[in-house]
Amino acid sequence: MKRWLIPVFASFMIVTGLGAENHSAEAATQEQLISSANKYLGTPYVYGGTTANGFDCSGYTQAVFRNLGISLPRTSKAQYGVGSAVSRQNLEVGDLVFFNTSGSGVSHVGIYYGDNKFINAESAGVKVSSMGSSYWSKRYIGAKRVASFNTGEVASATEEVKKETIDFSVIASRGEVALQLAKMLGLDTSNTASPFVDVKSNSKYAGAVTALHKAGIFTGDEHNKFNPNSPLTRNHMAKILVEAFDMKMGANKLTFPDVSKSHWSYEYIQILASNGVTTGKANGTYGGSDYVRHTQLNKFLERAAKL
Repeated sequence: MKRWLIPVFASFMIVTGLGAENHSAEAATQEQLISSANKYLGTPYVYGGTTANGFDCSGYTQAVFRNLGISLPRTSKAQYGVGSAVSRQNLEVGDLVFFNTSGSGVSHVGIYYGDNKFINAESAGVKVSSMGSSYWSKRYIGAKRVASFNTGEVASATEEVKKETIDFSVIASRGEVALQLAKMLGLDTSNTASPFVDVKSNSKYAGAVTALHKAGIFTGDEHNKFNPNSPLTRNHMAKILVEAFDMKMGANKLTFPDVSKSHWSYEYIQILASNGVTTGKANGTYGGSDYVRHTQLNKFLERAAKL
């Protein structure tokens, strides 16, 4: 089970106008802002998306701030037009950071996460990225402060705190999934010349990651990273299993109330369910945005291998 720090929002007293002034989030802390942002980690990118089924960049920031009672405009350009300008050296957790990814001005927005990192909805889904990376640093435009968040007793916007929110003795990392999947498929893992910049040849994941990439099962993000120490959602696990075991639609029909037919993962989940690889959660839902647990991974692989 994910160990999220759960904020209580009911007592917030927040001014939420859309003028250029800072909005006062008197009862909200950086910890609560980060908790609101973190709960969508792994959500897939969907152009025009504004829900937990899939976000685009501004749909994501809008949802995170809406959880705190703060209204933002819909698009990244419109969001750039509110709040007060903040210099890069004075960034605080919760500031909106803007980038030019299209070559024609503001086209991407994220939320400053601390330690020169920001959290955003990009092509790889909702994730934490480095503002110092070669890709993002040269596309940075500026930042706006639309609310001020108290630091509270703990400043929770660091990578260390982020890691503490996920118990990897329970949750399977992408690297661990790669190891088990390569073993189950009987792939040759002797080649450790990984194509990903964050998986070195001496990494314990290198052989498995390289083999799975060669087989077309795993790809990296736009920065050519595999992210071996990141979690994997049940939605993404469905896609990986269907493609890895070349599954086709089976005879059993099982639908889940939380999986929309318009969601990108719908067909993959239907194929898994129709083959008995997944039966869903005890409450009848699939829980696609939940992270895959080791126990679930073992069951998935065991059932898939029997097909």
